[in-house]
Amino acid sequence: PPPGAPPPLPESVRPRYDAPMFGGIGILLLFLVAGEALAGIGVPLPGNVIGMILITLALATGRLSLARVERAAATLLDNLAFFFVPPAVGVIVHAGLLGRNILAITVAVTAAAVIVFVTTGLSAQAMIRFTEKRSGESHGS
Repeated sequence: PPPGAPPPLPESVRPRYDAPMFGGIGILLLFLVAGEALAGIGVPLPGNVIGMILITLALATGRLSLARVERAAATLLDNLAFFFVPPAVGVIVHAGLLGRNILAITVAVTAAAVIVFVTTGLSAQAMIRFTEKRSGESHGS
């Protein structure tokens, strides 16, 4: 270092600029934007769901390699708790509104949970019957 300059930072605390990480986040954002664009022109699904469907198709067909987005996705998942802070603040800010509608909210959440439980149970039973029937056919042949 030149005279009077601070000593260089140790490698362990030196900032790293990870091009693959930024590239992966860019790819994820492109799929999100594509999904939002399709939702904007009338596809009857939320844009983020469309984006997830598109990226799943791209990965399944080999148009996109998992290696290009895996690190960015893993980093986002590792820090997922931070994404719950804004909704939590919203709940605190709107506590009065939530309190005034607590009965309706409770009924809606309970009904949705029951519907999910029943649907999941019926789907699991149907899959078990299907698999048993299929396995019985293959052993009987």
